[in-house]
Amino acid sequence: MASDTKARPTLQDRKKSLLDETILAPGAVRINVQGAFIADQVEAHEDSLSEDGAQHDSRDIRLPNHKAVVSHVALDIGGSLAKLVYFSRELRSKESGGRLNFLKFETDNIGKCFDFVQQLKSKQQALNGSEPEQLCVMATGGGAYKYYDDMKNILQVEILREDEMDCLIMGLDFFITEIPREVFTYSETDPMRFQEPRANIYPYLLVNIGSGVSMVKVSGPRQFERIGGTSLGGGTLWGLLSLLTGAGTFDDMLAMAERGDNTSVDMLVGDIYGTDYGKIGLKTSTIASSFGKVFKMKRQGEHDAEDGSGLSNGDGVQPEGASSTERPFAPEDISRSLLYAVSNNIGQIAYLQCEKHKLEHIYFGGSFIRGHRQTMSTLSYAIKFWSDGEKKAYFLRHEGYLGSVGAFLKRQPKNWGRRNSFE
Repeated sequence: MASDTKARPTLQDRKKSLLDETILAPGAVRINVQGAFIADQVEAHEDSLSEDGAQHDSRDIRLPNHKAVVSHVALDIGGSLAKLVYFSRELRSKESGGRLNFLKFETDNIGKCFDFVQQLKSKQQALNGSEPEQLCVMATGGGAYKYYDDMKNILQVEILREDEMDCLIMGLDFFITEIPREVFTYSETDPMRFQEPRANIYPYLLVNIGSGVSMVKVSGPRQFERIGGTSLGGGTLWGLLSLLTGAGTFDDMLAMAERGDNTSVDMLVGDIYGTDYGKIGLKTSTIASSFGKVFKMKRQGEHDAEDGSGLSNGDGVQPEGASSTERPFAPEDISRSLLYAVSNNIGQIAYLQCEKHKLEHIYFGGSFIRGHRQTMSTLSYAIKFWSDGEKKAYFLRHEGYLGSVGAFLKRQPKNWGRRNSFE
């Protein structure tokens, strides 16, 4: 006689249900992303952590349905910045689950980064339920090798080094496919048009802009090749602006670029023709030559100084406080001009790589961008201009953390591959 009683789920059914709710790849940590969203406001932890020397990204990712213990953190140590990702439970909230936290440190102050990880180690039980001695650091980037011995000696925990490109791709795939309101396009009229997470993402081009630039064709999960790049990247901008403006940090440089006017140093199409050059699609405001006005204006200034034509009322006395070596170009204008030059160059090379390899989607990542309006506008314009509007530049709200998130996801669960893997 048939029974109407619903059969109890088998162990296999329960395992399948768990798999359906989790990010799962061979060799990867299981993170429950059901209901994940970006929290635009950072909440303080019950056991406060000193963030001396750190910049805490205000866009943590809430994972309301992840309840499993997480006993590792991830570090992506580059030439300029070290990016840290760690998980913490919601201790003071009525909601369950936890969040991914994002911090960055200047690599020159890597000791402060290690000090912070030491704090995480001592507060493991409160933050995510594991014992301090269980902490594992997943490290990637060049610094994972350069600072390996220091990490081992200072932290006294297991350090696992992961391939940088593997981590970049795994991190980007995670953001594209799983996190709402993460990927967006940029334009002056529509600054952040978000793209819905999607599963069908291959092939695509990743343009990772750090100190230098790598361009990677991604054909599938763990299927990628570096197809090009350029040495003119964030390090170029940082280095030259350090020499030309005296700015102390990259953020100071971006702030100056925000206030600058590049037309005082760049030669535009309008400066040459007096109008646009419509026949070949060049507007009056198109940059014909980056820093093209500098030599001419500098030479004119020197000529005026020699023949006295630059003096008013025959008065040859310099104003008090003026310097004989003072330059006629504002640091803000120089910053904006160089930012445009570097960004335009990257954008054009990225487009050419897309054409060569027949790729439709271009994702820009790396700590060079930092959500900076002029940078995104320039890259977007370059892709739109060279593709006649057929292609778009895609950006991410966590663009600087692709490698560290990928390293975080690569942590193998305990007992992976054994009978009790999912129990």
